[in-house]
Amino acid sequence: MRRELACLALLIAAATPAGAAERYGFGRPPTEAEIAAFAIDVRADGRGLPPGRGSAESGRAIYEAKCAACHGANAEGKPADALAGGAGTLTAAKPLKTIGSFWPYAPTLFDYVRRAMPFDAPQSLSNDEVYAVSAYLLNLNGIVAADATLDAGSLAAIRMPNRDGFEPDPRPDVK
Repeated sequence: MRRELACLALLIAAATPAGAAERYGFGRPPTEAEIAAFAIDVRADGRGLPPGRGSAESGRAIYEAKCAACHGANAEGKPADALAGGAGTLTAAKPLKTIGSFWPYAPTLFDYVRRAMPFDAPQSLSNDEVYAVSAYLLNLNGIVAADATLDAGSLAAIRMPNRDGFEPDPRPDVK
């Protein structure tokens, strides 16, 4: 509940012009600490990746404990989406869009896992655990070796198989 209230306060502060607290009698600008708590985005080029490191080997145990119930023992899916496999299926009538077949940038895997997983406890994994799970999932997709250990530099340096599989947005106002 405390997190929801902080988020609500940030939204109200962001949506109201400066001086609204005085004018309307509610809200306040967020503190730097409040902004920092929500500023956890990681960019496709790796900017924003935090300190930490994790191995594919340790990622296996974390995956088994926190991910396999939804994504399957080998990341094959059921009941949730498949995370591994699908290589060469993107042009098929029913493509299998997984980390290895579809995702263009490895740092976005870290960002998604850190923000949204596990489903029943998002943002509960440490940075080291997220690096480890990312390494394990990238290993299952044949992108890194089984003995790989990832950190901010090595994760950002990974070139995903579908890196060039997207077209740039042609709209001039979108960058």
